[in-house]
Amino acid sequence: MNIYTRYGDQGFTRLVGGERVKKNVPRVQAYGSIDTLNAQVGFTVASLGQESALYTELVHVQQWIFDCGSDFATPEEKRPYKVEPQMIEWLEEKIDFYWEESPKIDRFVLPRGTIIAASLHLCRCFTREAERNAIDLVEQQEAVNEEALKFLNRLSDYFFALARWVNGQAEQPEILYENSVSVFNRKK
Repeated sequence: MNIYTRYGDQGFTRLVGGERVKKNVPRVQAYGSIDTLNAQVGFTVASLGQESALYTELVHVQQWIFDCGSDFATPEEKRPYKVEPQMIEWLEEKIDFYWEESPKIDRFVLPRGTIIAASLHLCRCFTREAERNAIDLVEQQEAVNEEALKFLNRLSDYFFALARWVNGQAEQPEILYENSVSVFNRKK
């Protein structure tokens, strides 16, 4: 298989199932932004030592992010979707753990801290961008894996909680956003 197909020479690509589409359609925007997110996670992983438990965890998450992008590249479930509810449950367990193990806050924090934490904040931002692109796709009445939408929403919370935990482990103080109202003590 050649790495180049020449489909892109006129601005086209193929989706899972073979459908030829322009590279700027909402579906391609959605999975393209997920690919960007995965590259940022890879950058974060590259900053960690391979013996780190966080290294192993983030590589695991990268596999799931790839699955998520694959689901968005698959119109009308041309093959079985890959993102499943247990992935979201795993993220929720991790979010709860990292949140409980971090200093209590009730306002937004500035995205900063250690290099790893700052990189995780970028992951959070790229996840939100991917989520916005996914919603654009849904608004075009395109079929998507609903679990993949939930996964993206939970994934941004995971990166936020993890960035805070990383800063806490490094005893790196967080700076609260001065003009923030109380946001994290609301009742569910």
